[in-house]
Amino acid sequence: MNAYALPRPAIDDEEGGHVPEGLRVYDAHVHLFPDRVFEAIWRWFDAHAWPIRYRLHAEQVVEFLLAHGVARFTALHYAHKPGMARALNAFVAELARAHSQIVPFGTVMPGEPDAEAVVKNAFDLGLRGLKLHCHVQKLAADDARLDPIYALCASAQRPVVIHAGREPASPGYGLDVRGLCGAQQIEHVLQRHPTLTLVVPHLGADEYDAYLQLLDRHENLYLDTTMAIAGFFDEDPPGKLFPGRADRLLFGTDFPNLPYAWDRELKRLLHAVPDAKDRDALLWGNASRLYG
Repeated sequence: MNAYALPRPAIDDEEGGHVPEGLRVYDAHVHLFPDRVFEAIWRWFDAHAWPIRYRLHAEQVVEFLLAHGVARFTALHYAHKPGMARALNAFVAELARAHSQIVPFGTVMPGEPDAEAVVKNAFDLGLRGLKLHCHVQKLAADDARLDPIYALCASAQRPVVIHAGREPASPGYGLDVRGLCGAQQIEHVLQRHPTLTLVVPHLGADEYDAYLQLLDRHENLYLDTTMAIAGFFDEDPPGKLFPGRADRLLFGTDFPNLPYAWDRELKRLLHAVPDAKDRDALLWGNASRLYG
């Protein structure tokens, strides 16, 4: 059986009330969308992935995270069709103006006629990087349509968070995402754009060893932990990657689109990473350095 077979049932685990005292937590992978987009995403997840436990709209997400002790978080979103990125970018920019704890990212639909102008406008709005999603946007990380976008980000010294790993590979995307995605495509990107900072979520699941090798070869590559350490799937990342490469990993959760407690991954991380220096790098330092 595929360790990442979808859809999957939720886990009814107990949630904590607050980040443990003395910890600084920067969640590098939080989603903020307009209400209607969030609601469409919830319907898609119900049908194709997992039941979402926290059906919160954007302001409720911010309120929840701050009330539970998450000190800072990166707001990510993505466009699934041409013509919607500008509105999404303006939406998250406005949220970030109202809440200083938000580090806002933009998005673009690669291949749309004004893609480069959309990216420039996002940076003019103060957005700190760009989010792309190969599964949703139906293109490989090394697709030529992305080269001018990568070049803009590299020139502006803005990181790109790109879901380029093969998993979780839901059939609901309507294409073979395992065939579309892979560590090899990320290496092509880094070879073509050596000054670009790339962050791959989910620790690159399920090609953990391949991404470990890429970390050794490319100093501008980072991974975030999103959903890879929760024990939700049947496969855990190898210890030599986590916590062995704490210098190149960011803590992220995918909140609010979770099928388990908001702090499940945080609890497991605290158990898996006893070294205080590594723990602080994962939970705070790396993301603060990359994203501000």
